[in-house]
Amino acid sequence: MFSIYSARSARTRVRAFTLVELLVVIAIIGILVGLLLPAVQAAREAARRMSCQNNLHNVGIALHNYHYSFKQLPSGWIANDEDHHEPGWGWASAILPQMEQSAAYEQINFSLPIDDDYHEAARLNEIEAFICPSDLLSATFAIAEGEEHDHDHDDDHDDDDHDDDDDDHDHHEHGEPGENVDEGDSLFFVAKSNYVGVYGTYDIHDDLYKGDGLFYGNSRHRFRDILDGLSNTLMVGERNSKLGGSIWHGVIHDANEPAARVIGAADHTPNSQSGHFEDFSSHHVGGAQFILSDGSVHMITDSIDLRVFHALTTRANKEFVSAEDY
Repeated sequence: MFSIYSARSARTRVRAFTLVELLVVIAIIGILVGLLLPAVQAAREAARRMSCQNNLHNVGIALHNYHYSFKQLPSGWIANDEDHHEPGWGWASAILPQMEQSAAYEQINFSLPIDDDYHEAARLNEIEAFICPSDLLSATFAIAEGEEHDHDHDDDHDDDDHDDDDDDHDHHEHGEPGENVDEGDSLFFVAKSNYVGVYGTYDIHDDLYKGDGLFYGNSRHRFRDILDGLSNTLMVGERNSKLGGSIWHGVIHDANEPAARVIGAADHTPNSQSGHFEDFSSHHVGGAQFILSDGSVHMITDSIDLRVFHALTTRANKEFVSAEDY
């Protein structure tokens, strides 16, 4: 006999998912996540790269304002005592007021070395505008104590590298490719920076007080000294923290690789597999970002010809470089 209750039961019966259908749905969701995740990561990196570009743009404006005020660019670092590179305060510390960082600037006694106890707070001062958002390592790090190295890395150079007469030089205080210069005993913690001044094409350790770029010990260049043209000469570039930390403060005499913490050399192209700590590098795909002397910011690709890269890093060799070359 048919009952109203059995009719209602038949109408309300719901068909369940089978195990196969559930697995298919899970697989489709997994595929969609796999497709979306790289796109999300790419979008995030694009935003970080744009933020880094904005940081560098602000640094470029600050350097121009400094030049306008003092009729010269800041020194790579100030060394009244060239044997110890002290007091050692560098180009980035000099432009703090132009970066709207007057409070950080006022923490510094520029007549005292960076490692003086007076500067404990200043050493730990994290300046966001000097940090690339793509470099995800901590904003402070333990800077390694000085250690003498004796590495000859001429065989590591990229093709068409230097034609200089320094093939027989031993390079001191150098990190080998892939060697972290902050391993070992440390001095103290210090805030990092991802932007270093362009020293030029020479090995930094050949002469800390004479580069063919714009920043080295006691350098005092004016824009009129840039005979290659402001739009053809690099001023500041990126370095990631993979091989060790760079800093905004300047040269700390007792640290490992003291000068290379604030300046960089075009010994290799950006992100080169043969690169050393003092080279330029970034976590951006395809290259590293630089400030040209006209204040503009450009990505210099990993694939740039090393001779073109050298031409961009020198200030007065009278080379012409087209934007299409990099």
